[in-house]
Amino acid sequence: MKTLNIDLGHHSYPIHIGKGIMSNSDLIRPHIHGQQVFVISNEIVAPLYLERLLAALGDHYVIATHILPDGEQTKSLTHAEAVFTKMLELPCDRGVTVIALGGGVVGDLAGFCAACYQRGVKFIQVPTTLLSQVDSSVGGKTGVNHPLGKNMIGAFHQPEVVIIDNQTLDSLDARQFSAGLAEVIKYALLGDIQFLGWLEENMPAIVQRDESAISEIIERSCRAKSHIVAQDEKEQGVRALLNLGHTFGHAIENAKGYGVWLHGEAVGLGMLMAADLSHRIGMISAADVERVGDILAAAALPVKGVADVDASHLRALMSVDKKVMAGKLRLVLYRSLGEAEIFDTVPEAQIMETLERYTL
Repeated sequence: MKTLNIDLGHHSYPIHIGKGIMSNSDLIRPHIHGQQVFVISNEIVAPLYLERLLAALGDHYVIATHILPDGEQTKSLTHAEAVFTKMLELPCDRGVTVIALGGGVVGDLAGFCAACYQRGVKFIQVPTTLLSQVDSSVGGKTGVNHPLGKNMIGAFHQPEVVIIDNQTLDSLDARQFSAGLAEVIKYALLGDIQFLGWLEENMPAIVQRDESAISEIIERSCRAKSHIVAQDEKEQGVRALLNLGHTFGHAIENAKGYGVWLHGEAVGLGMLMAADLSHRIGMISAADVERVGDILAAAALPVKGVADVDASHLRALMSVDKKVMAGKLRLVLYRSLGEAEIFDTVPEAQIMETLERYTL
């Protein structure tokens, strides 16, 4: 087992990474201070891992569970309200600890509910997908989607601890696994060219789920995100770079209908679109764009484009983005591969050229 720490002053917390560690009660119990525990999971994850988590908790607490439907469409105010209703009916007091057992949807929704319930209660992340282990469980971003925009309703609410049991990846299907790799590739493209080279060399082993390669990408990704979050907890500066590919990606998810494209699939194509646009404004070469496409394709992520979506519709959806300020669309693009930057003066004609290139 390896332990990383996010240094956020009084919001600091550990990230434990290892195989089979969900069963280690010594990792979770010190972070539960009240008598009540409220576990949120979903219909796919709960049958696989809920019993294991409950065994680690033992009989020390009054435990309630809430099982969500699977899928991105669950990340909504409707399902958040159902969680609040159950917590109030029990009732849960301000000493309750919410535990998120699942992927990014479960973690985002559970964290949002924990942030809002009685103005904030403690919560713990136990992520079970690659995407949630390398990205969404770390950093305290929580939220739900709205029909007009993804993640537009939420809060920063840091967990008490993140327990990453990479044994849960054994049950992850190939498409979900590839979706998680998009966020791994993101860390390399935005800030670590050496990591990009390592990924290019080791992607065959990663796709085959070589245990040492998987451990390496989880640790390196968590370290990269921890370093950025420690500098900018509330996304007032450098943390916005973690949105590389996300403005394009969120628009794709919304246009296709939440859940049709997985988040990582949309972000992956978004990173390629960002590369195309970066080339159009003279930042990177055509060979660099091809290199981005090649690493995404090696991870079995879509690179050709998105079908049955109008470029103008995507552009309109991009305007409903958290990075839009004073009416200006701010895009995370590449100064070079391994160096991302926020641009807010990209010519509209070139944005549309990229959108038209990747809408089929």
